[in-house]
Amino acid sequence: MRFLLAGAIAVLAAGLQQTAEAGCYCGVSSYSCCPTTACQPTCCYTACKVERQTCYRTVYETVYEPQQYTCEKTVYETAYEDQEVTCYRTVQETHYREQCYTVSRPVTETSYREQTYTVQRPVWETSYRDCSYTVRRPVWETCERECRRTVCRPVWETTERECTRTVMRQVVETVNRERCYTVMRPVTTYRTVRQDCGRWVTQQVQRQCPPVARWTTDECCRPRLCMVPGPTYTTCRRVWCPNIVERQIPCTTYQPQVVRQSCPVQVCRMVPETVVHKVPVRTCRWISEEVVQKVPVRTCRWITETVQNQVPVRTCKMVCEQRVCKIPVTTCRMVQETKTCRVPYCVSKQVPYTVTRRVAHCVPRQVTETRTRMVARCVPKQVAYEVCRLVPTTVCPTLPGCSSCGTSSSCSTCNSAPSAEQYDAQKPVTPVPEKDPMSAPSGPDA
Repeated sequence: MRFLLAGAIAVLAAGLQQTAEAGCYCGVSSYSCCPTTACQPTCCYTACKVERQTCYRTVYETVYEPQQYTCEKTVYETAYEDQEVTCYRTVQETHYREQCYTVSRPVTETSYREQTYTVQRPVWETSYRDCSYTVRRPVWETCERECRRTVCRPVWETTERECTRTVMRQVVETVNRERCYTVMRPVTTYRTVRQDCGRWVTQQVQRQCPPVARWTTDECCRPRLCMVPGPTYTTCRRVWCPNIVERQIPCTTYQPQVVRQSCPVQVCRMVPETVVHKVPVRTCRWISEEVVQKVPVRTCRWITETVQNQVPVRTCKMVCEQRVCKIPVTTCRMVQETKTCRVPYCVSKQVPYTVTRRVAHCVPRQVTETRTRMVARCVPKQVAYEVCRLVPTTVCPTLPGCSSCGTSSSCSTCNSAPSAEQYDAQKPVTPVPEKDPMSAPSGPDA
């Protein structure tokens, strides 16, 4: 706020000076741009002399002092605990169930049916007629003679023939089958973590105050307000100095692992088996035999005689008759039968087993630590500063006849001429305050 007020006063003074200069000449151009020798007065006049005076003022400086304090901090530690976990694995068991199925068996039945048919039977009728004739009557004489002939006689023989057929027989075997299941195994890996373990460091920074308005004189010994650079002061600020530290942190993860296990499994398979049956077979073979047969041979000799003979005359006529015969009829029908067989099937069941795992959990712990903090404290300090003020003095110009201008040295004007210090006072004076490294004005920038 003080710096803003000083800047506003400087701007206002500059505006007033410009307004005063413009008003002195009533709007006519001034002679401020002419050289100093052209504007030098010809008689004595009053000028202002700058006098410097050293003053002191009290400045409050903020000083930071380190202060240690104790606080509680929570530290987390990783603890491992063995925990039993019940897992389940699948076990295959073979069971048997009774399964009924229906088969069709052919049954052959023989029945008889009556069939009526018509036949013509011959009926013979005998009638006699008289037929006298002369005949030569044979007189037969019987004698025997041997007649040899070859005949074939069937001979039946029964033999057994082996009939081979293949049947499927059920065989139950116990085999070891490999079973795979996944188990989660703990795997501990280490990862690198970068942690900033830096600290705060107090550094001194040189700063400069804003410009301060000071009154000075120009070439024509007119007072003017100009801005003078403010004094420098030292402030303390805290700077963070990083310190990157790498440390290894264990990380436990569970990765799946395939475990192979050999389990006994009952397997049912059909094995082909050859069965031999003996089937009786009847064979017929013909045997040639020579048969000797005595054949009577009749010898006829003819004797003529008259014979009164009633000759029977047979007349045949056909008579239709109805007859009934039984014809065997063989029918085959399928009979449904229910049979039972044992069918193996697999049953899966869950078998529990216990696995011990290491479970990580965080355990909080209170740790007492000592920390350092900077405490601000105001310290009063005396700061020296210069105050410039204008003192009016009489200045006489250089006249002819003076020692400086070629006349006698007893000229009162030359004796009363201003010294070099007085001529220097006519120039614009810029007061420069002494630099005090320990001075620090109190304010928002401190």
